[in-house]
Amino acid sequence: MIHESSYVDDGVVIGDNTKIWHFCHIQSGADIGSNCTLGQNVNVANNVIIGNGCKIQNNVSLYEGVHLEDHVFCGPSSVFTNDLTPRAKYPKGRAAYVKTLVKEGASIGANATIVCGHTVGRWSMIASGAVVTKDVPDHALMMGVPARQTGWVCECGEVLPISLQCTKCTRQYQKCNEGLKER
Repeated sequence: MIHESSYVDDGVVIGDNTKIWHFCHIQSGADIGSNCTLGQNVNVANNVIIGNGCKIQNNVSLYEGVHLEDHVFCGPSSVFTNDLTPRAKYPKGRAAYVKTLVKEGASIGANATIVCGHTVGRWSMIASGAVVTKDVPDHALMMGVPARQTGWVCECGEVLPISLQCTKCTRQYQKCNEGLKER
């Protein structure tokens, strides 16, 4: 389903059952998976990759160099960058864009900013308004400006207690080099 007010350039791949709502622009070379939802006024720039089952809320712009793996949630007006030192007078072009990877299941809160060049770990959660300026471990809960880790979250979204066993779904985790992994 693509709303009639949205514009999809030539050379775009859109998977089955993906919904694109009002006033979106999907640019050439974008690859959007199946079962995604793009809210109102979403811009997907050239060559952006969006996995299956992603939810991108209103007013999000995904700039070239951004790759969302499966089941990523982007809250309303969350922001992605792709140039660490932009100048209007001295544009560098796509060769200078810095890539950003958001791994499976990560959630990015409303009005959060993801500075380019970083990886947001699997099933991590970025709080609303946070500014991510470094890599985020798997299952990390990140808050503040700049974002800092304040805890751990379960795959189901619950904040984990010190025992690292979810009180909602009972998954158990242990620390590893990437952050947490399920036991």
